[in-house]
Amino acid sequence: MSRGSAALTAARKEEIIQACAKLNETMSFKEITIKEIGAATSFTRTSIYNYFETKEEIFLALLQKEYELWVEAMNAAMEQKEAMTRDELAQTLARTLTDRPRLLRLLSMNLYDMEANSRPERLAEFKVAFGASLKTVERMVAQYAPEMDQAARQRFLYAFFPFIYGIYPYTTVTEKQKEAMAQAGIPYVYQSAYELAYACLKKLLTQ
Repeated sequence: MSRGSAALTAARKEEIIQACAKLNETMSFKEITIKEIGAATSFTRTSIYNYFETKEEIFLALLQKEYELWVEAMNAAMEQKEAMTRDELAQTLARTLTDRPRLLRLLSMNLYDMEANSRPERLAEFKVAFGASLKTVERMVAQYAPEMDQAARQRFLYAFFPFIYGIYPYTTVTEKQKEAMAQAGIPYVYQSAYELAYACLKKLLTQ
């Protein structure tokens, strides 16, 4: 493949991913179709199939990009400070995560179906980005909380990462949901994504 065609492929994939991201700001996963995404690009809808076979592959690529951006933010934070207290580490991790609301929204979607309807090579690309986020968080914990051994760091990772899948639904509640909670006698107490993430991180880092 020539350099020009490789660059065109990368540019078109990026355009498709960004079109999907833009649509997802006002539409749900269910509402967005390949046709809708194609209409938001500068080329024909059928051309999308040269780069992605399913809608799920496009969303998975978007989620991959969000993980990569989160890793960049964590690396930038580590470059700024050689040492942090555990509380500062909790604050920093919470901030880098919740500065990416699109990541939190995508994580609240049905990742199982997204992965199931993506080709193995696309899934492998995504897993590389996901794995990088795991390794980067572990590296931050190892650097700023060196008293935690490998076993403790593993327990931290596998408590924190499943937790972040539920942040978005707890912080983005519709009026319909609030009314249903009121009818069910469940008090609604708003907490921001940062507040939830920080409280969880602080608890996990002090155990």
